[in-house]
Amino acid sequence: MSCGCKTSGDSAHSCGPKKTANGCENVNTCGNSYKLSVFDWLSNINNPAPNRCDFVEVRFKNDRKSFYKNVNNIPLHIGSVVTVESSPGHDVGVVSLTGELVKIQMKKKKFSEESALKIYRQANQKDLEVWQEARKKEDGVKLEARKIAQRLGLEMKVTDVEYQGDSSKITFYYTADNRIDFRQLIKDYAGAFRTKIDMKQIGFRQEAAKVGGIGSCGRELCCSTWLTDFRSVNTNVARYQQLSINPQKLAGQCGKLKCCLNYELDSYLDALSNFPSSSTTLDTEKGKAFCIKIDVFKKKMWFAYVDSSIAWYDFDIDLVKKLISKNKRGEKTLPLEDLKQPETSTHNIDLIQENNVDRFEKKNRGNRNRNNQNKQNNNQQGQQGQGQKRNRPDRQERPERSDKTENPNAQSANQPKPQKHHPQQKAPVEKAVNNSDTDKKQQSSPNKKKFKKKYPPKKDNNA
Repeated sequence: MSCGCKTSGDSAHSCGPKKTANGCENVNTCGNSYKLSVFDWLSNINNPAPNRCDFVEVRFKNDRKSFYKNVNNIPLHIGSVVTVESSPGHDVGVVSLTGELVKIQMKKKKFSEESALKIYRQANQKDLEVWQEARKKEDGVKLEARKIAQRLGLEMKVTDVEYQGDSSKITFYYTADNRIDFRQLIKDYAGAFRTKIDMKQIGFRQEAAKVGGIGSCGRELCCSTWLTDFRSVNTNVARYQQLSINPQKLAGQCGKLKCCLNYELDSYLDALSNFPSSSTTLDTEKGKAFCIKIDVFKKKMWFAYVDSSIAWYDFDIDLVKKLISKNKRGEKTLPLEDLKQPETSTHNIDLIQENNVDRFEKKNRGNRNRNNQNKQNNNQQGQQGQGQKRNRPDRQERPERSDKTENPNAQSANQPKPQKHHPQQKAPVEKAVNNSDTDKKQQSSPNKKKFKKKYPPKKDNNA
């Protein structure tokens, strides 16, 4: 038996860390949909029987895991629901890791094999029903526990509630700044829930790991997905990385400094080892100058005079080291204005044009003008070639078509097709013709039949 989803029981099965449209519905009981999971990269390798590991890692609610001994040699795999030894009674959990990697995890967490409890059996249907019913009560019990603690005036916060598999014990996880007197609280809890009560205090980082959430980086919290050891983070870490001491930006969801501040600390310390001290002062001919700012990436230091700290001058760390050695010999350096070399202006070419707001409009407009010019050139070349072959007169000498006609759709067969011009292009200059000439031509051929075009003529660019 396993979590109940279609692909449960498979070692390669993964339902995801949270409920999704295509994920597992029983996330709390699924073998591979838990926090702080461990990837079993030895799952496809069969170890010899004498070297087989008898210990199994079993997970419970959220990030609580423990190691148990498989004394009965039950065939278990990732996702199997088992009944394990507990005090008092028994508990129900899900196997999260098997094989040789369990020994590595036990050594990492310094878990002694002598203190390991044993696995009774695989959970039967009755165990699963009792377990699922107990898990459904946890949300209501948590709300009721918070009301009782608030009524007693205790400065504590009930973060999470966990039922034991056989419903014989409830564990309350809470956070508090000071010591709490539980004598009256436990009596009220025992009278309200009619079971054994166990209180466990956790830190604010452990609380964030149990609750989970999305960090400012857009990803799930490190403490709830893979981070197991919580190292101390102080404000010196932010100062080494040249960050502004802003509690709102540096604090995580737990209210403490973010754990990710420690990730790049070693790289910054290695880079700062080549820098002179930030308290360095330069003795110049114009007066003393002190360091104001350090740029780790550009390897520069900004200095300003003690008397007038408005103007800042940036220098490379190599030049600063030379100036410091010169001061140690008792010599004064040149003023900062003279030491500052004029920077050569570099013209950056933005090939992608990401900084230009009108990059799409200009690009389309340029292509449109270029296409129109190509069409105009092709039309002119076609007109010249046809005029030489057919010995026809130029288009400029042709009579202009009268605008006022009886039927705008009617057009004579011998009448040439008017050339369409783009509004941006300049129309070719045509000679003006008297309207009287056009009227005479129309009257001279009154018997010509006028017909309507059923289909529009095909466009010919070379016409």
